Amino acid sequence: MPPITDHPLRYAMSNELHARPFPKLAAPSRAVFLALKPARNPAGRDRAADLAHLINLLDRHGVAHPQPEATHYSGQIGKFILKWESHTEFVTYTIFGEGTSEKPFEASTFQMFPEDWLSSAPGTRVTSALIRIERLDGDEGIIAKANDWFVPESLAISRVLEDELIITSDFRIDPAGHLRMAVFARSKTGERRIGRVVQRLCEIETYKSMAMLGLAAARKLAPIMSTIDGQVGHLIADLNNDEIAPDQTLKQLLTISAELENIVAQTAYRFGATGAYETIVNQRINILREERFLGRQTFGEFMMRRFDPAMRTVESTQARLKSLSDRALRAGDLLRTRVDVERSAQNQSLLTSMDARADQQLRLQQTVEGLSVVAISYYAVSLALYVLGPIEKTFGISKVYIASGVTPIVLILVWLMIRRIHRRMH
Repeated sequence: MPPITDHPLRYAMSNELHARPFPKLAAPSRAVFLALKPARNPAGRDRAADLAHLINLLDRHGVAHPQPEATHYSGQIGKFILKWESHTEFVTYTIFGEGTSEKPFEASTFQMFPEDWLSSAPGTRVTSALIRIERLDGDEGIIAKANDWFVPESLAISRVLEDELIITSDFRIDPAGHLRMAVFARSKTGERRIGRVVQRLCEIETYKSMAMLGLAAARKLAPIMSTIDGQVGHLIADLNNDEIAPDQTLKQLLTISAELENIVAQTAYRFGATGAYETIVNQRINILREERFLGRQTFGEFMMRRFDPAMRTVESTQARLKSLSDRALRAGDLLRTRVDVERSAQNQSLLTSMDARADQQLRLQQTVEGLSVVAISYYAVSLALYVLGPIEKTFGISKVYIASGVTPIVLILVWLMIRRIHRRMH
């Protein structure tokens, strides 16, 4: 029996599920995170440039290159572990190192990214974060550290994964330009679990930052939509104004509809991506299985108060844009109907006028035909009298009597001839 044939992508698709393993981190340790995205057209960016930028960093440490067209990489650079991933709109770099700095959230680990290398990046920074991982079995001292490291007003802190770890952050950018996050791990917590939590925190921050780009787009659209809304409302109010030419109003409505469709096309990708990123953020937080820590707000509550309203604004803007487009289209349909009705009335009036003219032409034609019968008969009678002239001398019949007898016959013959011609034409 011949062996079964595998689908050509079977192994590649299966291996893809295991291609990006979570890092293994012991406590204490530290991590720095960087996400880069082109300012324009991130989905259509040159991915070869992203890979070349990674290779440039690896060459500085004499590290082997990833496979061509790779979308992820993990390897040792010096005393640290580097993890690189390429996503639809952005690339991420994460560096993991053992131990923690004496001064909390000192950005020295971030110096693993050289300044000249950062300045030549094929994109702009979306976010960067410093993550501090400490081992702590009790709760004592956590609140004091959190109040010292973070802004208390924005502080979010919670127990995760059945109290095996405690995570905290204020989601604010510090003076060095980085976000700060802290993880306190119990002694019983394994390295893989610590690594998964740190990875989830990086993902929450990245996708939260990417989703907030939709809010910027929504705010930029707000004054434009207000202006268009006023224009559409004004034009709809003019639909019943007989003094304004409907063709002119229709032209303005079509111009507005085209502008709205252009805006919808330009923002559809960003708003769609925002919805996807919002879903990922909420999923990543749910996976952590948060529990409240000493009455403080959790990551989920922070997002509910600060992040969710921004996402509702994006959804509202998207719905308003669709509503505006639909209103303009409906108004255009109504106006086109009005124009068609008016044109039909004009056409009907024109047809009535043409019928009247045709009737006049028919009457004129009948009059001309009557006159033509008389004219033809006159000449025919004259010819007949010439032909019948000898009868006058032979039989002594007066020419007047001959003419009176011939004329009715000629008239009847001419009329029958013209009628026959009409039948042939019709």
